[in-house]
Amino acid sequence: MLDGSYTPWLVVVSLLVAMLASFTALDMANRITTAPSRRLSLLWLSGGGCAMGLGIWSMHFIGMLAFRLPIPLGYDLGWTGISLLAALASSIFALWLVSRPTLPHSRLALGALLMGSGIASMHYLGMAAMRMQPGIDYHPVWFGASLAIAVAASWTALFVAFRLRLSQRRLRHRLLPAVLLGTAIVGMHYTGMAAARFPADSICGAAAGDGLQTQWLAAIVLVLTTAILAVVLIVSWLDQRMQAQLLRLRNDTLRSSLDDAQQELTQAALHDPLTRLPNRLLLQQRIEQALAEAERHGSRFAVMFMDLDGFKQVNDAYGHQTGDALLVAVAERTRQLLRPADMLARLGGDEFVLVVRIDNDEDIATLASRILQAVGGGPLLPDHELQVTASVGIAICPDHAASERQLMGFADAAMYQAKEAGRNAYAVFADWMNDSAEQQFQLLADLRRAIGTDQLFLHYQPKIRVAGQGVSGAEALIRW
Repeated sequence: MLDGSYTPWLVVVSLLVAMLASFTALDMANRITTAPSRRLSLLWLSGGGCAMGLGIWSMHFIGMLAFRLPIPLGYDLGWTGISLLAALASSIFALWLVSRPTLPHSRLALGALLMGSGIASMHYLGMAAMRMQPGIDYHPVWFGASLAIAVAASWTALFVAFRLRLSQRRLRHRLLPAVLLGTAIVGMHYTGMAAARFPADSICGAAAGDGLQTQWLAAIVLVLTTAILAVVLIVSWLDQRMQAQLLRLRNDTLRSSLDDAQQELTQAALHDPLTRLPNRLLLQQRIEQALAEAERHGSRFAVMFMDLDGFKQVNDAYGHQTGDALLVAVAERTRQLLRPADMLARLGGDEFVLVVRIDNDEDIATLASRILQAVGGGPLLPDHELQVTASVGIAICPDHAASERQLMGFADAAMYQAKEAGRNAYAVFADWMNDSAEQQFQLLADLRRAIGTDQLFLHYQPKIRVAGQGVSGAEALIRW
């Protein structure tokens, strides 16, 4: 067997490179969890994974440079590239795993197995890049030990990194996982090297062909290590600058945030979140304002209560998402018909209310017809052949009422009359509509009272055959 030896200072450098790469990657793992956007989170994940993967790969080949055999050595470019891909893939996976909201034991165990396998694959693919002839023999005990070390240390590093990922980003919080993971990589590498057995007549096929020579490999590894150090310094410097700027701008940002929050609260309190239309509270204020103007200037205005016909069927058939899109489309079409001084509000569900100034009765009739045409004149959504219609009830101030409550109630009663008349229509309030509404309300109240006091009785009315004069069945009737 060929006896190998190590250059001690290169062994130390390989350990430091592995720890530095792990330190950089785990620092970015903290940033992934606190990134303000998914895109930025993916950038941190990619950058951290690449830094860690390049560091693992660099450590491996620095360790290989530290290893000496009494024969020329080289490395196949293709196998070397594949080993780099294995290191990158396992590193990105490790960072993704520790950035998840939860890490159950089963996922942690699977992650440690996959990550350890990735590190081991990188190592043994790198060994295969030497193209030794005859091939390298591996001692089964040391080979198994190298795999076990990689998996066990990966488990420990992932566990610690996950637990500390949301801690304050102090040096000691990142140093422990970095030391553990770096030690795992180095421990696996040198345990795997201890498992390698080189026959006495071995030659390195990559050294004789077009493979990378050790002097070129040294330059490549040096550049990669320098790049990792540069990334660490640049990220640290940028982070310090950002923190300083945040401290200087904190007071201004705080005041601006409070103003924005106040505006958002006002918007949320007075507007419907789906359509951005005024809600019931703002509608009441607008009607009260219109009432005051009407009393002061002798003007007239109308309250129009609009309800969509067939909206429930759309919701049931196509789902609430399509129903919401339909409501937004109706709101937008209706809003385009109004003047700046008019208001369109949403009460909830498929109920809308308009407050419009009128100069003569023809104005309100024209507007109502245009609303019916806008809502029911064609498909409302570009990707659905959906059509609904509207029923509109109208109450006018001061013709019908001079209070917000009465105007809303009378417009509602007129809207139900439009529905009873066949829908896709409008109706102007009349006194008899209110009487009809009151009668229906009273009937409902009496029915509820009858149910509660057992005033309803079940009767069976027989059905008699005309020809056979026999009983063919019975009808169940409820009598009051």
